[in-house]
Amino acid sequence: MAICFELVVNFGDDAEAAHTAARIDPRPRVLRAGAHRIPLHGPTMAKVGSYIELSILPVAVSWHCGLDGSLPRFQLTAAELTELGHQLYELLAQFHGYVAAKVGWDPESLLDPAELRCDWSDELNDGSIHGLVLCEELHAELELSADYEVFQPGYRWIPYRGEEPSNLTAD
Repeated sequence: MAICFELVVNFGDDAEAAHTAARIDPRPRVLRAGAHRIPLHGPTMAKVGSYIELSILPVAVSWHCGLDGSLPRFQLTAAELTELGHQLYELLAQFHGYVAAKVGWDPESLLDPAELRCDWSDELNDGSIHGLVLCEELHAELELSADYEVFQPGYRWIPYRGEEPSNLTAD
């Protein structure tokens, strides 16, 4: 089973915005993580239920990711993953027209508005899902507090606090 460190973006039914985001040429193309220089895989898009999902993964960071093939995995610390995460959020800031987005280990379950409404309301209200970016409309629909900061015009979030040491990190 793959465990992926990635940026995942829910574009709702806005195929044009998803395709535009997929065509953005990330600058830099190679991200920094401590002493490591890590390129990005090309974006992957999929229809997930009622919405379009775009994922961007750093190369050889995830566990058992098919995109990495036989490449050796980078053994990254929580601090190095956090550095990667901040750079993925910088890439997200170039996107428009999405509903929700998050960086982290397999964040897909946090991007479906119906699941957020039903399964994550306590965590949304107490601000414990750091790094989750929501469009203003979804933020208002979920009746969330003003504690959510502006990520960029039209989007709010609880700022990303980074990754913690775990069995997925080198520390």
